[in-house]
Amino acid sequence: MNRLWSRMSVRAVSVGLLVAGLIGGVYLGRDWQAEPTRTAFVDATQADLDLRLLKQHQSQAAAARAWQREAEGAAAAKAATAAKAAAGRAHKLEQKVAADKKAEEERKKEEAKGPVPYDGPIPSSCNEYSGSREIGCALMLEKGFPIAEFPCLDKLWKHESGWNYKAENKSSGAYGIPQALPGRKMASAGADWKTNPATQIKWGLGYVKGRYDTPCGAWQYFQNNGHY
Repeated sequence: MNRLWSRMSVRAVSVGLLVAGLIGGVYLGRDWQAEPTRTAFVDATQADLDLRLLKQHQSQAAAARAWQREAEGAAAAKAATAAKAAAGRAHKLEQKVAADKKAEEERKKEEAKGPVPYDGPIPSSCNEYSGSREIGCALMLEKGFPIAEFPCLDKLWKHESGWNYKAENKSSGAYGIPQALPGRKMASAGADWKTNPATQIKWGLGYVKGRYDTPCGAWQYFQNNGHY
């Protein structure tokens, strides 16, 4: 009886081990088959992520290139505008220099010719004077002032210019015998105001009469104020 029970127990254990082995094999088989499936899923997900990142990088790179081209185009346009403006300023400066040079050359030519000669009558009361002073005396009398006014006019313009028709004040720009400021004011008396003492004197006498009535009135004002 005991031996029979022992044989049955061994058989039961053997069957139990066999069943356990089959069950374990089934589970192992399931695990073995599931692992590749999970790996494939992870690989597919990673590939999709990599593709998205690649597309995003390409899009960003394209945007960066477009921005760079736009910036380069804007910089080139700005540089072209600046260059054009600089060229315009340079051209204007060249024109001004050329005009100034021409004006200076013309002025020197006019000065080289000497003063325009006076061909008007000289009263005998003015014979004691010479040059521009003689012309000034004659024109003052022609303007209606008495000869007694001439000493005042003589002192005034001797102080202002020394009766030099080319006298020029470099600091103020005053020019000529009466030191008109600016000198081109005397063009109202004649286009040859730069080289004709008579034109300058006529303008100066008109200025004196208009502001001080007489040459002596202008001289007195000058003595009190240092200018007229």
